[in-house]
Amino acid sequence: MKNLLFFFALLPVVTLAQHQHHKGMTMPADTAQSMHDMSGSMGDAKAMNYGLTMGTSMPGMTNSLSRNLPMNRNGSGTSWHPDNTPMYAYMKTPANSRWSYMMHYALYLRYTSQNVNNTGGRGRDSQFGVPSWFMGMAQRKVGRRGLFQARIMLSPDALLVGNGGYPLLFQTGESYQGQPLIDRQHPHDLVSELSVSYAHAFSKDIDLYGYVGYPGEPALGPPAFMHRMSSFNDPNAPLGHHWQDATHILFGVATVGFRYKWAKLEGSTFKGREPDENRYNFDTPKFDSYSYRLSVNPSPSLALQFSQGFLTSPEPAHPNEDVTRTTASVLHSKGLGEQRYVTSAFVWGHNGHDGIGENSFLAESSLQLNRTAFYGRFENVGKSVEELVLSDRIGPESRVLTINNLTLGANYRLAQHRQTDLVLGAQVTAAMPEKALQTFYGNTPVSGLIYLRISPSLMTMRSMMSSMGMPGKSMPGKSMPGMDLPGMNHRRR
Repeated sequence: MKNLLFFFALLPVVTLAQHQHHKGMTMPADTAQSMHDMSGSMGDAKAMNYGLTMGTSMPGMTNSLSRNLPMNRNGSGTSWHPDNTPMYAYMKTPANSRWSYMMHYALYLRYTSQNVNNTGGRGRDSQFGVPSWFMGMAQRKVGRRGLFQARIMLSPDALLVGNGGYPLLFQTGESYQGQPLIDRQHPHDLVSELSVSYAHAFSKDIDLYGYVGYPGEPALGPPAFMHRMSSFNDPNAPLGHHWQDATHILFGVATVGFRYKWAKLEGSTFKGREPDENRYNFDTPKFDSYSYRLSVNPSPSLALQFSQGFLTSPEPAHPNEDVTRTTASVLHSKGLGEQRYVTSAFVWGHNGHDGIGENSFLAESSLQLNRTAFYGRFENVGKSVEELVLSDRIGPESRVLTINNLTLGANYRLAQHRQTDLVLGAQVTAAMPEKALQTFYGNTPVSGLIYLRISPSLMTMRSMMSSMGMPGKSMPGKSMPGMDLPGMNHRRR
């Protein structure tokens, strides 16, 4: 285990290549133009001493798939966040290198207990586990218009929470040892993403790019839940995961996308079957499914998307069942001051198959007030009797049962050292299933958990300057997101 964690700690990590003009450092022409743009909108002193204009790229720092968009817009796969989204990561741009690296991760040491108030109720279970993930990225500019990125994501869930996953009331999806997982969240594969991408900028407003992953994430759904800042504080997967963003880890993905200003259209072909229960291998690649997604960022605080996927045989338990998945989402992020911000998401997902339609709705929000955070998630999910494996108890299989789930939580940063946070948190979930389910689960099942989270600290201007080899001691620790200062001229691109 120690060797595994040491390996994770040595992963290289993302954000662009660049040479800066600062105390003798040279600056390329396109970088100089970015600095000129930023200075013009905020004034030189404000730009250097207080924060970034989220609609303008910091010199050398760009989006994964565009030289002309801010890195804060990076979502999982090729998805978009709002430009004002905060980032928790380590970043490094070595001197005299054309490469830059970034790493971000979340390691939750937690104890969870499900359905604590219903002795003998279905799904009653507890576990101490360590759900976690690590992502590293490396990026460099190619010529005057190109941008290359490589990305790896690892999850030791199968080791740290078990091949059967962790207890989570009303969760469904995938199987283990030939049986469907009910009231449990499946672990992710050790290698959850291994991808490369290349983007070409025809102008500041036009990009064309390609992305290939084995495994990877197609253009379907919002950013995956573990990468959305609105759910960063909640270590549980949403109950609607398999209606909204479960395609974030598929063995065989190819995506082509086109951006014009603040809108983007993408198409993907990919393997529809979800990963098998062997979490350490690479499944056979296949390109039998496809999707499209339209993304729009109308302002620095908003990111909207609509997508639809046509999945061939996604579940091994139902090999002859194809699924049409439709999703829409609105993500919001706004800074409220130094290391204070609010991030929110509304997500809808729909699975249609064999004449059955199942909807899921999610609303979540997180309020960060320096060292303290308050967060919540509400879900309304419709799951069929067959999905919940209650056909012999309720029937018919096509009947859709409604589950309402409310989670409220808070956490507090206990310590911060070398841009790493230690956070203590707790949350309580109350489920409100429809009457047919109460016979098995109880009237209002209550679940809870307590956790310690280890993760990178919020990126600030000081930490960014330090990563670029620039003096950072004189830089105030102003956080990057939402620097709503007078005179700021946000631009949509």
